[in-house]
Amino acid sequence: MAAQPRATLILASASPRRLALLAQIGITPDRIAPADINEAPRRDESPANLATRLAREKAIASAEPGCFTLAADTVVAVGRRILGKPADAAEAERFLTLLSGRRHHVLTAITLIAPDGAASHRLSNSSVVFNRLSAQEMSAYLAIGEWVGKAGGYAIQGFAAAFIRQISGSYSGVVGLPLFETSQLFKGRKYRRIGGDEPSPPNPPSLQE
Repeated sequence: MAAQPRATLILASASPRRLALLAQIGITPDRIAPADINEAPRRDESPANLATRLAREKAIASAEPGCFTLAADTVVAVGRRILGKPADAAEAERFLTLLSGRRHHVLTAITLIAPDGAASHRLSNSSVVFNRLSAQEMSAYLAIGEWVGKAGGYAIQGFAAAFIRQISGSYSGVVGLPLFETSQLFKGRKYRRIGGDEPSPPNPPSLQE
């Protein structure tokens, strides 16, 4: 019996980082459809609830009947204080000053809507410890502009990696898409990857010189 055609996958995000992370686990979206929603936190909304709600709302906004839709949202928080995407360099500096020398949390929520409309959710909560930043380090980082469009004002996969003393949790979740949780959602909904149900394992390294 011929295999059923693979259902269309919509990624409700324009983030090149999320696209690259999906490729790591053998998944390539058929369509990119970023959701345009209000991402402002509600009064007294916790960081975890904000990330979960926004991922869900993004998925719903981009979903189409008969398709898989994946959405994610990342929130950086110091305690209950939410650090969004800095509006300018001055706000990025305030965020980095707050993060300097202390622990914070990066929460990334994902929602997967299946072709039948059923939705599944996961939340990754990672703890990140910044080294204390010198004035020179702060100034140099702000100058390169890597903070633009990044929750909390930094990118762990970029130059800011040099500031991070410790991480406990999901590295890919801090980048923007927790791959273990994402893979489990697809597996639970029986999404078929390109080329089959599972990505092919890499060839073992040769023992010959």
